[in-house]
Amino acid sequence: MGNDYYYECPHPVAIPPAKPFIESIKSGIKETLFPDDPFRQFKNQPASRKFILGLQYFVPVLEWAPRYTFEFFKADLIAGITIASLAVPQGISYASLANLPPILGLYSSFVPPLVYAMLGSSKDLAVGTVAVASLLISSMLGKEVNPNENPKLYVQLALTATFFAGVFQAALGFLRLGFIVDFLSHATIVGFMGGAATVVCLQQLKGILGLVRFTHGTDLVSVMRSVFSQAHQWRWESGVLGCCFLFFLILTRYVSKRKPGFFWISAMAPLTSVIVGSVLAYLTHAEQNGVQVIGHLKKGLNPPSVSELAFGSPYLMTAIKTGIITGVIALAEGVAVGRSFAMFKNYHIDGNKEMIAFGMMNIAGSCTSCYLTTGPFSRTAVNFNAGCKTAVSNIVMATAVMITLLFLTPLFHYTPLVVLSSIIIAAMLGLIDYEAAISLWKVDKCDFIVCMSAYFGVVFGSVEIGLVIAVVISLLRMLMSVARPRTFLLGNIPNSMIYRSIDQYPIANNVPGVLILQIDAPVYFANANYLRERISRWIYEEEEKLKSTGGSSLQYVILDLSAVGSIDTSGISMLEEVKKNIDRRDLKLVLANPRSEVIKKLEKSKFMESIGQEWIYLTVGEAVAACNFMLHRSKSSNNPATEKVELDAHDNV
Repeated sequence: MGNDYYYECPHPVAIPPAKPFIESIKSGIKETLFPDDPFRQFKNQPASRKFILGLQYFVPVLEWAPRYTFEFFKADLIAGITIASLAVPQGISYASLANLPPILGLYSSFVPPLVYAMLGSSKDLAVGTVAVASLLISSMLGKEVNPNENPKLYVQLALTATFFAGVFQAALGFLRLGFIVDFLSHATIVGFMGGAATVVCLQQLKGILGLVRFTHGTDLVSVMRSVFSQAHQWRWESGVLGCCFLFFLILTRYVSKRKPGFFWISAMAPLTSVIVGSVLAYLTHAEQNGVQVIGHLKKGLNPPSVSELAFGSPYLMTAIKTGIITGVIALAEGVAVGRSFAMFKNYHIDGNKEMIAFGMMNIAGSCTSCYLTTGPFSRTAVNFNAGCKTAVSNIVMATAVMITLLFLTPLFHYTPLVVLSSIIIAAMLGLIDYEAAISLWKVDKCDFIVCMSAYFGVVFGSVEIGLVIAVVISLLRMLMSVARPRTFLLGNIPNSMIYRSIDQYPIANNVPGVLILQIDAPVYFANANYLRERISRWIYEEEEKLKSTGGSSLQYVILDLSAVGSIDTSGISMLEEVKKNIDRRDLKLVLANPRSEVIKKLEKSKFMESIGQEWIYLTVGEAVAACNFMLHRSKSSNNPATEKVELDAHDNV
């Protein structure tokens, strides 16, 4: 096009230099697996220093322990004792929820916190058992093995599931695959947690009403059928006792929320309930009047359980599946809780290091008679409010639990099961986050649908069904956004060189003779056909509109590729077909702002030669200016006397 190119493309699009294939692969792996660049601290360091930094990376306690002070210890001591008062009753309660011996709940609050204190990167996370994982273990393993008929095998499978959960978690951390957990969206977690909390509360009606036999199903229909079919066996003594303790626990939580300085009231309430309930049961001989109690708890520290791992069991696949699912849920909850509280204190926690810490503590726990543990929100909130400074608070909590295991377990003999049910219900009510669901409805209706699908799937189906439904809907939504990317018609903002979506900015004006389209996603094989058809429809609709209004005929189609981060060979074939279609209509295809990866592939595929580099521009504004110049020149070519005037006017612009 000779000298015309000078006017049309004052800022030519540059083609980045080609990289060797191996270097590109290395760069892609680094961006995928090492976005935080964990190796930067090792650069230009001697070998001895690299060894120390490596130890500190994998064992964070070696990093902060040398700076630990007595002031920190005083704060951690208070926080540790406070969360221990919550850990003991919660551990017993959640073990019962998982249909495991209550003593395993105490074991799980001893060894795992010690491991996490060595390997974890969070200063605030308090480790322990959680209700949702306990419910998952109960529902998934309970389908295969009845915990009442074969308790030994059931415990073995629970320990084996914990082992595989730990292996899976640690593997995700070591392989830097933590992004897998990100497939559990916020909406999914809100709905799943709310549904699980509802199911847990309903199942605690067994303890509140003093029922001996109860369904192993977790859906609403099964639970309600079991409750009302045994109405003649309801114990009013248990009901009255349960309602009183539940009211007390909810009241203390309300007071703590209204006055955060009195957080310790809510933290001490579960242990207070256990003590008061045990004293009442002992003095009134409640056990003889139909009120069920915990009974004997074995004294002593965690016995080794490596030999109990059921690797040769016919139910091994069930244990593996249970371990992976509970491991993912525990990771999602623990990492989210840790990051939330890290934001309050303005420090960063490494998600992959947290996964390694969770995995190692669950592997160690499975070998020492513990079942799945993570970082529960309630316990971590108490730890944070109690003023913890480091993970030493977990060591203090573990020490308190150790003292309980060695000397105090006989005191829990008379603890009524109805008190444990009340503690669980009070804790679960906080997981039903209806405010978050309302916010999802206001902000994103699709996220609300995902949330409600997870909720109703758990409540009316099962925990696994609810989780699968929510994940599938989330993935379908993601796939739809990839397979059906949005395209926008752009217009000019008056008195500017800015081009924006006409839907978003109604004041934006169409450019006569020019159709400007923006593609809002990478172009892959999954959406190439859709984009080809959608672009053709845009062109057809624009031509029909111009015919009906008598406006200037369409001459140019500009594709704004600023939002197209990458393109594959199917996408390039799509552009070639679009160009052929546009050529058949006697139109001209123009590209604007192709990204580096896109322009490299367009150059290698010879598409740039096909379209002509002079028709590729740095901005939409420059592309429109060039199109307008060519339109004016084509008009003036019919009148040679005005050609020089038009060219001079363009030069002035």
